[in-house]
Amino acid sequence: MLRVQPTNQIKGTIRVPGDKSISHRAVMFGALAKGTTTIEGFLPGADCLSTIGCFQQMGIQIEQKGDRVTVQGQGWFGLQEPTARLDVGNSGTTIRLMAGIMATQPFHVVMEGDESIAKRPMRRVIGPLRQMGAKIDGRKDGEYTPLSIRGGQLQGMSYESPVASAQVKSAILLAGLQAEGETSVTEPHLSRDHTERMLQAFGVHVERDGLTVRVKGGQELQGRAIHVPGDISSAAFLIAAVMMVPGSSLLIENVGINPSRTGIIDVVKAMGGSLELLNERVVNEEPVADLLVTYSRLQGIEIAGDIIPRLIDEIPVIAVMATQANGQTVIRDAQELKVKETDRIATVVSQLSKFGAKIEPTDDGMIIEGSAKLSGAVIDSMGDHRIGMAMAIAGLVAEGETVIENDEAINVSFPGFAELLQRISQ
Repeated sequence: MLRVQPTNQIKGTIRVPGDKSISHRAVMFGALAKGTTTIEGFLPGADCLSTIGCFQQMGIQIEQKGDRVTVQGQGWFGLQEPTARLDVGNSGTTIRLMAGIMATQPFHVVMEGDESIAKRPMRRVIGPLRQMGAKIDGRKDGEYTPLSIRGGQLQGMSYESPVASAQVKSAILLAGLQAEGETSVTEPHLSRDHTERMLQAFGVHVERDGLTVRVKGGQELQGRAIHVPGDISSAAFLIAAVMMVPGSSLLIENVGINPSRTGIIDVVKAMGGSLELLNERVVNEEPVADLLVTYSRLQGIEIAGDIIPRLIDEIPVIAVMATQANGQTVIRDAQELKVKETDRIATVVSQLSKFGAKIEPTDDGMIIEGSAKLSGAVIDSMGDHRIGMAMAIAGLVAEGETVIENDEAINVSFPGFAELLQRISQ
């Protein structure tokens, strides 16, 4: 149980935990590569540890000490058939990306996760993999876990994805790396492109043409040193806190600013927020910077269209920020929120309403009235890490104490969140 008190000011210089998306991929690609991969800045959260556990079950030697990981890669076909089911825990990234990898392997595997994973849609990944020749089954014809995959020879394909999803795109591209011929994925909007960037860092040739990405089959990965930047999705909670608490200023060092992930920066600036990028650089094909964030009076805006895939994970805390902006904020085109760890449209509305926020759900988003006076409340994270953190941030500007129940979910992406919040609050 996390207790949050209102704060007068937020100050300091901090770092946030490593990027979750990049940490997952660094372990996966390191396991598939030839030679040793060292990872610094790894996120030791529950989801990424699930990825490590799955590859260890398949015979890969992985040593993890805090945010340092060493992976002894055995090449693409160096994995061994596991003797038990692979448990992905709460990690949608693990199961969906691994579906693409497992579809190429010459053995049988069954993957499952927790109750939340059992409700999340898998056919968006399983469907195209089946078109490539993968033998995959699961509940309701592969819509839900557990998934049973018997890998084998795949055929490259050109796939037009109905959704902008990095997980769908990544699963198909990973399968394509060992498929016959060329595999391409075209999206309606650009989703996060960590897979493409990291594959290039591991020596794979990847082609991009607008919204289409292509790989040729038969490529090998080479082990290398990976430095994981801080996760901008984690930084978003602290950015929002600074924007809402007068007199606040925070320097967040070493944050990934991949263009497919910086929707939160664009939204903060569009709302009138002060956010500067300092010390910009490129590490392992990923752009990185230090963020200087200063309290600002925000204005409500409309958030819709192409920007949504670039900030889908930040919408819960954007909604919190919108409660303190002047005027109305409208979020549209965000149906994807319904198939996250929770239905985040419903959970954001239900939990923010407990504070007294004026917020209404829509079919594809929400409408938030700004300048709201919030009162402390008892909140349920619903087992969703981003809901837990977003409501904790709301507690910083609410009158009285806020209690977050089921706060252990926060460890999925931000170990040490409560301690960091206490350290920078004055």
